[in-house]
Amino acid sequence: MSDLMNMVLNNANTQWVLLATMLLGIASGVLGSIALLRKQSLIGDAVAHAALPGICIAFMLTGEKSLLALLIGATITGLLAAYCIQFVISNSIIKEDTAICLILSVFFGFGIVLLTKVTQSPAGNKSGLSDFIFGQAASLVGSDVKMMAITAAALIVITALIFKELKVLTFDPEFAKGLGLPAGFLNLVFLSLLVAVIVIGIQAVGVILMAALLITPAVAARYWTDSLGKMIVISGIFGAISGVAGTLISTLGEGLATGPFIVVTATALFLFSMFFAPGRGIVTNAIKRQINHKKINRELTMQKERGEYL
Repeated sequence: MSDLMNMVLNNANTQWVLLATMLLGIASGVLGSIALLRKQSLIGDAVAHAALPGICIAFMLTGEKSLLALLIGATITGLLAAYCIQFVISNSIIKEDTAICLILSVFFGFGIVLLTKVTQSPAGNKSGLSDFIFGQAASLVGSDVKMMAITAAALIVITALIFKELKVLTFDPEFAKGLGLPAGFLNLVFLSLLVAVIVIGIQAVGVILMAALLITPAVAARYWTDSLGKMIVISGIFGAISGVAGTLISTLGEGLATGPFIVVTATALFLFSMFFAPGRGIVTNAIKRQINHKKINRELTMQKERGEYL
């Protein structure tokens, strides 16, 4: 433990990685909460998987592992997948869940084919693109980490600026249109923010597990409150804890993937919330029912003693 603390305190790159994963966790928790309430959780999963072919194509075109180029490629295919899902839903009899599964499978399958081709090439064998599957924060260099942290912070700020509009649009789209809010534009902005947070997180968390970081903190936060504002704050805190804890755990051994540890931490927070959250926790509700049962029995006993029980 002391060695880990010394590494964190003395290694500037590790500090930047922790800051980046913390901001990524906050951004994921904030946007994931809105996506959950808008019933767009699975779209985030599809976008995360659809980023893989964009990463591979960008590497094949540039011939080097430039994070900016890879993220641009991931953004293009991620947005394309999101728009394909919307197009299929709007112009066919296929329902949303079926369309998402269809697009996810096609894009991810294509991405695996390209990744296999890249890794079999002489240059691609040492490219480290396989880190994008499960995430490897340790492979990030200083400039990449700083760009990731700045982008995550920008996403948090943008979401805060349009929070009121998104809140109205989420709970009452018709009322939002009546107020004159540009619903189509706001939907496009939110979808772009969702794609952006997924894209910047795929190298740290991985294309397979990024959707879990997006949704798990939000689901956990839902157990603690009915207020969207409070839910977003709690979800952001859970996301930050998951990002920092998962990154620290992954630094304990060489070559450990970051994504699984981040998701495991988020899952632990979800399980704790599911069982012990004050309002909806399973254990908490069981204790409340037991207390109420004892209270009712005590009142009935008192009524019997007073001769009031019929």
